[in-house]
Amino acid sequence: MKNKPAILGGAKTRETSFSKRITIGDEEKKAVMDVMDTDELSAFIGAPGQKFLGGTKVLEFENYWKHKYGFKHAISVNSWTSGLIISVGAVGVEPGDEIICSPYTMSASATSVLFYGGIPVFADIDPQTYNIDPKSIESKITERTKAILVVHIFGGCADMDSIMELAKKHDLKVIEDAAQAPGIKYKNKPIGAIGDIGGFSLNFHKHIHTGEGGMIVTNNDDLAFKAQLIRNHGENYAKKIPIKDLPNIIGGNSRLTEIQAAIGTVQLKKLDSIVEHRNILANFLHNELKKIDCLETFPPEKVIDHSYYTFPIKFNTKKAKISRF
Repeated sequence: MKNKPAILGGAKTRETSFSKRITIGDEEKKAVMDVMDTDELSAFIGAPGQKFLGGTKVLEFENYWKHKYGFKHAISVNSWTSGLIISVGAVGVEPGDEIICSPYTMSASATSVLFYGGIPVFADIDPQTYNIDPKSIESKITERTKAILVVHIFGGCADMDSIMELAKKHDLKVIEDAAQAPGIKYKNKPIGAIGDIGGFSLNFHKHIHTGEGGMIVTNNDDLAFKAQLIRNHGENYAKKIPIKDLPNIIGGNSRLTEIQAAIGTVQLKKLDSIVEHRNILANFLHNELKKIDCLETFPPEKVIDHSYYTFPIKFNTKKAKISRF
């Protein structure tokens, strides 16, 4: 390397701090005040009836999300951690069932399985994309395997064709943890419900946010209904689902508020432009960083679709001749 790195005493490339991330504008503020004026900050009721599914803003947010991306159902929740727990419950995981998941992800992708007495089984990841490797998944399948929990890490898509082929072959459910990849498509299919059920995170540092929150999506009517039950205390029993199909319907309060939903609707309208801007920045970073031979990035031309929640970089210590630590 011609220039000494700043960490070793070389000149800094940047002398000033990056500007603060501003995510809330006049539209969100107005949406919040409109809800405040109604004096109805949450409209959920844990009993049969229309209010079991939430209030006006919650339903508006869910409807906007599902129509924008072509999902049959969108179910808002108070966090994506709750969404993962609900999704695992909805597919019917019971004590002793195994769910294959990635070891390279946020903890909730695995711990959500434990809520129902399930066992998370870790498959390896693809060293190029960091997503779960279908070949490793297949090697982990046993007679106790119930589902595959796919994480679209960093905002990039996992190999869903191969994963869905495995799921069909072994009669497994597929849950998509797309927390970091809202609005992304895999071969023209919106991720999140390529499998049986999945969803997205809406906490503060994601692409769009409601402070805390999440959105479950599915194209399966029964899974959607079960998710709605678990979200709201499991109290609104409907006879259309037999008792034998309701092993995990001791639900809790995982409901989104009217204020959060109002903010979410405004934020969702910005998502496409946010993802587009992140891709522009990612292309710039790739073109500049590839000039440094000890760094390796994802070449944009090899990415099917990406939201760039983060911009992953591999650091080659041998080429750099310095330690990461």
